[in-house]
Parts: sequence; C-alpha cells; structure tokens
Amino acid sequence: MSTEPRVEVHDDPRVLATAVAGELLGRLADAQRAGRVPQVVLTGGTIAGHVHEAVAQLAPASEVDWSRVVLWWGDERFVAPDSEERNAGAARRAFVDAVGVPEEQVHEMPSTSDADDVEAAAEAYAATFAAHGADELEVVMLGMGPDGHVASLFPGQAALAVDDRDVVAVPDSPKPPPQRVSLTFPALRRARAVWFLVSGEAKADAVAQALGDAAVEQIPAVGVSGREETTWFLDREAASAV
Repeated sequence: MSTEPRVEVHDDPRVLATAVAGELLGRLADAQRAGRVPQVVLTGGTIAGHVHEAVAQLAPASEVDWSRVVLWWGDERFVAPDSEERNAGAARRAFVDAVGVPEEQVHEMPSTSDADDVEAAAEAYAATFAAHGADELEVVMLGMGPDGHVASLFPGQAALAVDDRDVVAVPDSPKPPPQRVSLTFPALRRARAVWFLVSGEAKADAVAQALGDAAVEQIPAVGVSGREETTWFLDREAASAV
C-alpha cells in the first residue's frame, strides 16, 4: 500500500541528480540481494539527463549487476529512431550502453521505423510489456511539466481515464511532437517506488498543487503513487511554492 509522499529538496539540479542516482543504485543493489531482477521505468527531460550522467559516473563503484536489470520507458515520442527527440536515445548515450545492460533487457518504445502508426506502436509496446513480466516495477521515475503532466498523460485528455490498458497512444499531445506513446496510470502504479524528478521555478506551482488537493484531471501527477514509496526529488526553485 502506498504511503504519504516524501519530499527531498536539494540545492540545485546537479545535486538533486547525484542524490537520485545514488538512491537508484542502492535500491537496485538491494533488490538484487533480495533475489529480484529490478525493472526500472526511465523518463526523459533535462533533469533525467543529469540523473543518467550521474548514474554512469557512480555505477562502477556500486554493487549493481547490470546483467540483472530491466529497463522500460514511461513515454516516448513517435518519431524516427535516430531523432534527437527520443528519450531512449538520450538515455543510451548517457548511461545505458556504458553500464552494459543486455540489449534484450532494454525495452525501447517503437519508433516510426518499427510501427505503421502511433496506435500500432502502443499495441506493440503493450505486448512487450506483458510478455516480459512487468507485473511489478521496482522504480518508476517521472518528470513533471509546468502543467502537471507526467509521462505523456496531459491535463484534460482522454488517456487519463484509461484503466484497462498498460500503454496508450497519444495522437494529439499539446506539447510537440504531437504523436507519443505512454504508459497509463495502472501501469505506472505497479511500482514499488515512484520518484518524481522536478527542477525549476516554472514547475513550482504544479508541485504545490500535486502535493495539495488538486484533481487528477488538472494535475495528472497526482494519479501516480508507489506501492511502498512515493518521493518527490525537488530543487529549491521547484520547491519554492510548497
């Protein structure tokens, strides 16, 4: 059962990223010692990029066996495989390839080269998600936009009400590019731990609302919590309205 959210405030994005990376490596090692193969959902964005860089720096001194880690993405832009817009490409460059996660355990969402359209991409990822045992996720990491969106679940959109699928196509994202694939609330809530990674003053109001009594239709972030832990990792600017 999920507990009340925990809030950590760090001086700046780089300090925040180092703290998250350290906690991630520790949690993965603990899970492996307990006999689990941890499944992690990655996010995109600037702060995630800092976290990924910190993971690459700290990984050699950690006890994580990367051959026993499975990676997923919370959302992805439905674009060409080599597009700079893809979250997976950024994560690979920052740490995934460097630490040596086996290719068959790195589950990227389909690109325009893998699926005919965004609906087919969502169906394909749902099949992969089901086939590879993502019935329990160790950690889900999520950024949050100034509008309170997480993954590609945006305020007021129909995807917020989807409760019978793990993956949804988003054909009309208000943030470009418009076509995206996203995990749904039921999938994201399958995590032992949900970590929100948020930096910048532009997101301060949304953070305050998410930690208050906002409705999920207005601030989608409130629709996600971990079974054991929900933590908000904030820099001082993002926490300035809390």
